[in-house]
Amino acid sequence: MDAFYANPDKQVAIAVNGRTFFRHAIRTHFVTPREDYLEIIRFYASALYQPGDILSISEKVIALCQNRILEMSEIRLSFWARVLSRFVNMTPAGESVGNPYKMQIAINLAGLPRILLAAACAAITRPFGIKGVFYMVAGHGIAGIDGFCADAFDWYLTKGILVPEAPSEVCREIKAKLGMDCMIVDANDLGVTILGHSDIINFSRVELMAMLRDNPAGQGSERTPLVLIRPGLVVEQRSAG
Repeated sequence: MDAFYANPDKQVAIAVNGRTFFRHAIRTHFVTPREDYLEIIRFYASALYQPGDILSISEKVIALCQNRILEMSEIRLSFWARVLSRFVNMTPAGESVGNPYKMQIAINLAGLPRILLAAACAAITRPFGIKGVFYMVAGHGIAGIDGFCADAFDWYLTKGILVPEAPSEVCREIKAKLGMDCMIVDANDLGVTILGHSDIINFSRVELMAMLRDNPAGQGSERTPLVLIRPGLVVEQRSAG
């Protein structure tokens, strides 16, 4: 591969602990439920991958392939979902459980008592500038609930997407069958969460998150949910076309 590519307003290179890493945003087709993630990764990334690389995979791709989808028409909104969602602060990354359908999914996953406890803890800690308490208390992958928004494609307007099932096992399968070290990430412009990664990667989770701290992937119209990370090589940089 002659050049790495970055999405608009993103950079190919990033420095982590005094070392430079180069990221290549890989464009794919629009992934839909029940596709084979092994075939997707083989088709788009196998020819680019070199030993020592790390493939970052958007959690949304894996979740779609696992059919971790909930249709809006199948979700019955409760009184508590409507009320609690009104008190959620909007962020640049989206409304999250501020969307009543996502709040209802959270209630279904964690149970109403736990969600009420999470909401109370968040209300108590919010004046002190402590963020993310609701999701820490609620657990159950609720922070990663996606969908019910345009997200550059109308298809997502009526569909909720849960976090992938067994992400570390998926990474082990990719390594075993395709020979690629990889990680499954939930990333946005506010932060990065590593949901799972290959067993043997010579970097800590903190370093892996730092490699993606500017969110180089594009899950909207960019269609670049795969990011190939290569340490320490000098490559040409130009914007994705």
